Amino acid sequence: MPDANTPPPSGAPATNRFGFKASRHIGERLIELVLLLLSLSAVAVTVAIVGILVYESLSFFAVVPLKDFLTDTQWTIMFADKHYGVLPLLAGTLVTTTVALVLAVPVGTVAALYLSEFASERVRETVKPILELLAGIPTVVYGYFALLMVTPALQWFMPTLPSFNMLGPGLVIGVMIIPYVTSVAEDAMRSVPLQMREGSYAMGATRLQTSLRVVMPAATSGIVAAYILGISRAFGETMVVAVAAGQQPNFTWDPREPGATITAFIVQVALGDLPHGSIEYQSIFAVGLVLVLMTLFFNVLGHLARKRFREAY
Repeated sequence: MPDANTPPPSGAPATNRFGFKASRHIGERLIELVLLLLSLSAVAVTVAIVGILVYESLSFFAVVPLKDFLTDTQWTIMFADKHYGVLPLLAGTLVTTTVALVLAVPVGTVAALYLSEFASERVRETVKPILELLAGIPTVVYGYFALLMVTPALQWFMPTLPSFNMLGPGLVIGVMIIPYVTSVAEDAMRSVPLQMREGSYAMGATRLQTSLRVVMPAATSGIVAAYILGISRAFGETMVVAVAAGQQPNFTWDPREPGATITAFIVQVALGDLPHGSIEYQSIFAVGLVLVLMTLFFNVLGHLARKRFREAY
């Protein structure tokens, strides 16, 4: 039997398993094509959603002036005296989101810091899955929890608090988005190279000083991404505010008052008996477009912040 290193006989074609093979080349091209089509499908769905919102919104704005839509402080499209000002819905969305972030950002950041830098491996593997279970609870359950548990508890401290308000739902939304903030921020902190921690310890820093002055600045881009994810999730929450906030558009910045968000209004109108093509029905596309633009703004802002911090560190 000839040795493996023996060259082939004269005139025989040389074979190389690492050489070019047409079948392998075609297979790789097909895989690349499939992956490209799958990637483009996600972009196409996004473009289609935005296109539908813009197309339907044009019919709405052909009847309702854009100036009235952006400046009127009343939203009463279901009443005889109709007003189409989006400010009450926008205020309700921003108020509930702000209340949620006031709870979720510090709690989620501290939880991520503890799980990343202080918790043992056993504690981390136990606590993190339990924390992430909060994201799997149906939002309608959170809504009734806000209405039947959180609001009555708040009324012990604020007796004048109405049964429907934006404070209770906002706090519950904050609880909902804690797993998102914690999980993404903790992953960003754990991705910081160990050499940076060891260098800090070598300079005499404590674990807390290392966590606050080395790990968190190095993971700032990921932490900002966690905050942006939480904001987007809070913006899009529907059932909690639909159940516990009152569904009454109210232009106020006081979270103790009842209010309605953009998503709650969309649910309220979409489940009604309004005829398709009416101005009331088309209003859901106009406010939906506002919600998409708000989410896009915060995502772009988060992208710029991540890019800046990534370049800084």
